[in-house]
Amino acid sequence: MARYTGPVCRLCRREHAKLFLKGERCYSLKCPVSEAVTDRHSRAYPPGQHGRDRMRQGSEYQVQLREKQKVRRTYGVLEKQFRNMYADANRRQGITGEILLAMLELRLDNVVFRARYGSSRSQARQLVRHGHVLVNSKRVTIPSYRLSPGDKISLTEPAREMAVVRRNLEMIDRAMPAWMASEDGLWEVSILSEPKRSEIDETVKEQLIVELYSK
Repeated sequence: MARYTGPVCRLCRREHAKLFLKGERCYSLKCPVSEAVTDRHSRAYPPGQHGRDRMRQGSEYQVQLREKQKVRRTYGVLEKQFRNMYADANRRQGITGEILLAMLELRLDNVVFRARYGSSRSQARQLVRHGHVLVNSKRVTIPSYRLSPGDKISLTEPAREMAVVRRNLEMIDRAMPAWMASEDGLWEVSILSEPKRSEIDETVKEQLIVELYSK
């Protein structure tokens, strides 16, 4: 399976934004793009030999490309997957950009992350791949599995005893979105409805992505 295995902080630096790819580190002063890091060791600029030069505002195409890359990397989606999702969203009735974001939010790995079982989407993705997540009481090991309103997500009994999962539930101070609801003492989560744009807290300019793919 093709996936990115390099340093994830490099991706945040490239997009010059917090993508929250590394769990607790993203909320600490160790984050290289943290606004609180102002000393000479700060690396809040794109990676590479000419990273500081890349901070200049580019062309319209570059701005659109960077927005697409930011969204793709935030949700951990490969280029071909993202393009296929956009094509699917474009065929549906409604605002294409908002439909695309809703589809990304309804991925199983993202819902596990939103439920605070994983401190990051990559950790949530690992929980899914290792068979620790149940959808409607059936084991699902596909992180990209798309959920629908009415679906119920829960963890297996062994997963509920895992120290990392319990620690995430106790330590992570992240509100559950309005389109989800927790049941059974946080061990079961229900999808109430498809996410609306106002219920998605990602700072994304989805219209730029639509403009990019519309060329």
